[in-house]
Amino acid sequence: MKPKQQKRFDTLYQRHLRALKLQGLSDKTIDVYARAVRRLSQAYDCCPDQLTTEQLEAHFAALVESHSWSTVKVDRNGLQFFFKHVLHRDWSWIKLIKAPKIQSLPDILSLAEVEQLIGAARKLRYRVFLLTTYSMGLRLGETLTLEVGDIDAQRERVHIRRGKGHKDRLVPGHQRAMAAMLRCRTPAAGRVFYADLYRAASTALTGLASPAPDVQLPV
Repeated sequence: MKPKQQKRFDTLYQRHLRALKLQGLSDKTIDVYARAVRRLSQAYDCCPDQLTTEQLEAHFAALVESHSWSTVKVDRNGLQFFFKHVLHRDWSWIKLIKAPKIQSLPDILSLAEVEQLIGAARKLRYRVFLLTTYSMGLRLGETLTLEVGDIDAQRERVHIRRGKGHKDRLVPGHQRAMAAMLRCRTPAAGRVFYADLYRAASTALTGLASPAPDVQLPV
């Protein structure tokens, strides 16, 4: 990219980041929307405001071939935000990009499979993490950030803070899971679980090992 265009791109890019923050979007959304602008700029080695409609359509046509539809949709939304809030341009052409509608049924584990999943963890705190996530229907990140003060054993409920969409919610607590969490909590900072549990849980979810002999699944 020529120095003059690079300077303009840097200015627009910083304006883009500022607009994303002012809209109250999450850090993850800001990251992927910003990446969409960088990807487009790198593809043509120029500032995106110089691109024609044909070039934009060609960019997405290539993106469909090299990436998943999930990535295509995220990039579309990110560039739509950039054109609307930074360049102040209408971009009705984006309606040409429509992801196929796929309706798939979720995979539902049987009790035996859940028992095998929890039993695959070799450490007690890993099992408690998986049990908590499964029994309360939590996302991995929500379980990881639980603190002792979020567990209301008397009312049998757990306070989930800043879940999807930055929303708090109360979920019914599983008695044995809550008791186990209080026993294996992290001593410092009131955290229930250690940070390395997210990686361990992700590994367990993608490949089941032989179950540990003493695991018991609360029902």
